[in-house]
Amino acid sequence: MNITYRDLIDQTYYFPTEEFDLDTRGLRFHGVPLAELVERYGSPLKFTYLPKISENINKAKQWFNDAMTKYDYPGKYYYCYCTKSSHFRYVLHEALKNDIHIETSSAFDIAIVEHLKKEGRITDDTYVLCNGFKREAYVDNIAGLINNGHRNCIPIIDNYEELALLQEAIDTPFQVGIRIASEEEPKFEFYTSRLGIGYKDIVPFYENQIRDSEQVELKMLHFFINTGIRDNAYYWNELIKCLKVYVRLRKICPTLDSLNIGGGFPTKNSLAFEYDYAYMIDEIVNQIRLACEEENIPPPNIFTEFGSFTVGESGGAIYQVLYQKQQNDREKWNMIDSSFITTLPDSWAINKRFIMLPINRWDEPYERVLLGGLTCDSDDYYNSQQDMNAIYLPKYHANKPLYIGFFHTGAYQESIGGFGGLQHCLIPHPQHLLIDRDANGEITFQLFSRQQRAEDHLHTLGYHNGTEPEEPLVLPQKQKVKNT
Repeated sequence: MNITYRDLIDQTYYFPTEEFDLDTRGLRFHGVPLAELVERYGSPLKFTYLPKISENINKAKQWFNDAMTKYDYPGKYYYCYCTKSSHFRYVLHEALKNDIHIETSSAFDIAIVEHLKKEGRITDDTYVLCNGFKREAYVDNIAGLINNGHRNCIPIIDNYEELALLQEAIDTPFQVGIRIASEEEPKFEFYTSRLGIGYKDIVPFYENQIRDSEQVELKMLHFFINTGIRDNAYYWNELIKCLKVYVRLRKICPTLDSLNIGGGFPTKNSLAFEYDYAYMIDEIVNQIRLACEEENIPPPNIFTEFGSFTVGESGGAIYQVLYQKQQNDREKWNMIDSSFITTLPDSWAINKRFIMLPINRWDEPYERVLLGGLTCDSDDYYNSQQDMNAIYLPKYHANKPLYIGFFHTGAYQESIGGFGGLQHCLIPHPQHLLIDRDANGEITFQLFSRQQRAEDHLHTLGYHNGTEPEEPLVLPQKQKVKNT
């Protein structure tokens, strides 16, 4: 009888995969032996495998290149990274190795842009697309960037007031985009996105506020839907509606030469995940080409803003099963040494599922379990995989440590979880490890941040040796430790 965890996986999925395989010690992720990682650094442990960021960027660029070559498409393709997915310096440094551009969402994003410019990783030729609802600080920071010569900084107009605010703050001629307020999927809780300007209002907005301006030039139309790029009737219908607006605008606005189709590529959340990225890009490029040819206008340059797709599949988290609680005759709770609410907040907030696999003990019998976190919150649990309504793991033994990994967790989890700050029940944030490969392909490790300590929380909470400082205490920047 096939009863081991390895047998279960072999019977359920095609394994090994592009990312995962086994060695004599257990699971490997892109060739990284995770059992050795745990031995060296312990758990809980967060890690980022940096080469995956560049790999996904270059895959997307190749897919667009192939489609544009196939259809003899005259426009250019620009890959932008959506910084809100992960603002960390190591992410931006890796992504910007690949001749890309960036999209921002708030005022402090511009401070990151300025820092990257000083480092020489961004130039005035780098497109900086500024999305989001813009208030005074964001407007001022965008204006500072443009006034200092960043000619390819393009604020995307989100509401009727923003254009006047930008004109008042910017001293030179500048380019803008307009975001379409797309209609949401029928099952959504509201009908129209709160972001952008409605379909029927965009052409009048251009005619009334931009066309006769000597300072403002419309360059881009921005389109994005909340559910992402999916092969369904809803997505294609919204894309066609967007293209109709683009065609109407292009006929009266000769400076309009770019269409931003946003982000929304999915990341793998199961070993059974299937998505034909190349087909979707091919069809998007073809639909844009056909819409423009029918109206005898030049096809636009295409921009994308991939965030989760860029960084999501680079991340992972490793936990140890500390204890098993048999709460009734059916439910076994495996308690981990951290919290899902604090370290994988999307699993709690939006019921997102990640790839979950044991690190070790694949050749032992398995059992069905529930996973519980350390907080006292009843919602701190994980109870199913994306493709099955259950969790199966090697059987718990008090004298045999069991480690489990969650993979493709690199987007949003640190920022939503409040990296470096307070966590629910003061559960410390795990240490974070950066994994890279050198010029010879050898794996290298760098400790980005240690696990939070009680002193970190006490400083944040205002406990400073019994005294209240006049000014908030600012901790020194964490130092990176290079491990060879």
